[in-house]
Amino acid sequence: MDCRFNRCRDAFAARSSRRGAALPCKTRRALVFSATLPALAWARAIRAQEPVKVPRIGLLSPYSHAATSAWRAAFLLGLGELGWVDGKNINVEYRYAEGETDRLIELAADLVRLKVDIIVTSVTPDALAAQRATWAIPIVMAASGDPVATGLVKNLSRPGGNVTGLSQMNSQMVEKRLQLLKEMIPDDPVVAVLWNPKGADSSQQWKEMQAPARQLGIKLHSLEIRNSNDFDRAFEAASVQAHAIFITPDPLFGTNLSRISGLALRNRLPSIFHVSAFTDAGGLLAYGPDRSDLFRRSATYVDRILKGAKPGDLPVEQPTKFELVVNAKTAKTLGIKVPQSILMRASKVIE
Repeated sequence: MDCRFNRCRDAFAARSSRRGAALPCKTRRALVFSATLPALAWARAIRAQEPVKVPRIGLLSPYSHAATSAWRAAFLLGLGELGWVDGKNINVEYRYAEGETDRLIELAADLVRLKVDIIVTSVTPDALAAQRATWAIPIVMAASGDPVATGLVKNLSRPGGNVTGLSQMNSQMVEKRLQLLKEMIPDDPVVAVLWNPKGADSSQQWKEMQAPARQLGIKLHSLEIRNSNDFDRAFEAASVQAHAIFITPDPLFGTNLSRISGLALRNRLPSIFHVSAFTDAGGLLAYGPDRSDLFRRSATYVDRILKGAKPGDLPVEQPTKFELVVNAKTAKTLGIKVPQSILMRASKVIE
C-alpha cells in the first residue's frame, strides 16, 4: 500500500512540475503580482488609518497673554501666510511668565516635556531659559537683544547650535533715542536711565549708551531697578537730578509700562522706551523696531525648520522696520512743545 501511495505522489509532483515549467515567465509574474495585491492594499489601508503627526510649537514669553496680543497675532499671521494654521495642521502651546522672569526656566522645561518641535521666544531672558532647558529642540528668537553678547549664538551669519531667529539689536538705536530726548529738553541735559542689573539686555544697553551719550553732551544718571518696589524711590531721585527718563529693554519694565509712564508724568519727566505700547500707556516717546514685524518674520524660521533646515545654519536677521511714536497729549501735559522735525518723522502721533 505504501509503495503504491509513494508512486502516485511522485507522479503527481512530476506532472505539477511540468505544468509549472510550461507557464510563460510573464504569466508567472502576473500570478505573483496578483497574489501580492491584497497585501499591498491592506498595508495602504493600515497607513491611511495612522494619525498624521501635527507639528507642535511652543511659544515662550516673559510677558503676559494680554501684553503680547499684537505680537501673537502677527506670529499667527506669518504662519498663515506660509500655510500653517493653528489648530489644523499645526498646534501652538503658549507659556507666559507674567513678568516673573524666574518662572521662565520652569515654563521652558514644561515645553520640553511636551516634546514640542520648536520653541519660539520673545526676547533674551526667555531665549536663555529655553537654551538652558534644551540643546536638542530648535529655538527661534523673535526679538532678542544681542544674541552674540549673551551667548545665544556663536555669530549672526552662522549661529551654530539650536538657536536662531531675529534680533532687535541695532547699533544706532540707542543713539537715536538719546538724540530724540535731547531735542526736547534743555541744554546740558541729565538723563536718568532705568536699567536692571539682573537683565542681560538691560545691562548691555547701559554699557552701550555711555559712548553716544558723551558724544551728544548728555550726562547719564544711573537708576538701578531690581524689582517693582524700586520704582517710586528711583523716580523721586530722578525728579531732583534729571531732566528726562530713558528706559532700557527688560521684562520688568515691559510689564510695568502704565506705572512707569504714570510716575514720569507725575514727576514731570519726558520719557522714552523702545516699544509703542509705552506711548499707548501714556509715555512721551517710543522708538525702536516694529515688534509685530519681527514676530511675523519669525514664522519664516519655523516654516524652514519644519521643512528640514537646521537652526544653526540659518543666519540671525536684524530689524528692517522701525517706528517712532509721539504722545502729543502727554507732551501738552508736561508743557513740552514737540519739535516739528520729530513730528514729521513720527510713524504715529497720539493726540
